[in-house]
Formats: sequence, structure tokens, C-alpha cells
Amino acid sequence: MFRLEPLEYLIPDDLLYTKEHDWVRLVNHSRAIVGVTDYAVKMLKEVVYVSLPTVGSEVKQMDVFGSVESIKAVSDLYAPLSGKVIKVNERLNTNPELVHQSPYQDGWIIEILPLNPQVEVGLLLDAKGYAALLREIIVKE
Repeated sequence: MFRLEPLEYLIPDDLLYTKEHDWVRLVNHSRAIVGVTDYAVKMLKEVVYVSLPTVGSEVKQMDVFGSVESIKAVSDLYAPLSGKVIKVNERLNTNPELVHQSPYQDGWIIEILPLNPQVEVGLLLDAKGYAALLREIIVKE
């Protein structure tokens, strides 16, 4: 787990990341759990609504599959991998704040059956790469 000082963004080293601040946890290359990074939710502040796709729908790598809404802004969610949505976090319908409270555990958003993870994971960032991206963003701010 990386902690980016001084704001202490959590970056688990067992996940892969998009440049748009979404994460994916591969489970035996047969399932992929997707969520939003700690950095993203801290930028959004208080999450008030999460737009979820329907189970059975298809997502394509780096296409928008939903959104997260806060008092401050609405942010699109991008699919880290292509696949079929096999599960959505129904708890977010009544408790969208879980995304902010626990972005890497209880606040996960969707689970997909990836179509081609062996190829597509090469287009994602590992924890070190994502930490480097955040450092660049923070320096520009």
C-alpha cells in the first residue's frame, strides 16, 4: 500500500488503475471488481449518488459505464477492462457514501467477467505508475 504525502491518498499495490482514477481487482483472471480510487473520492468530497449499469450489460475498456455524483461535481466512471457486468453493488443505491468511506472495499461499484484481461491489463497502471501520475497531478495543482 502506497501513501502519497502530504494528503495521504491510499494506493493499494494489489490493484491496477486507469488514468481516470478507476481501479480494478482481478480475481483469478475470471472476475474483475471495479471501483473509484481514494484520490477521486477525496476530490469529489461527499458522494450523494452513483449511477450503476444493469447486470448483463457489456462494458468496453475505457468507455463510460456510469457516474458518481457529489455535491461538488459529477464524474464519469470508466471501465478498466472490457467485459460483461455480472454484479453491481446494490448497497450504493441507498448508501452512496460507501464509495467515499471505503473506496477499495465496501464502496466497489461493479463486477465484470473480463473478455480479454491478458491483453488489456497491459494498458493499465500498477500502483507505482498510478502514484507517479498522482504526483504529477499534485505538482500541477
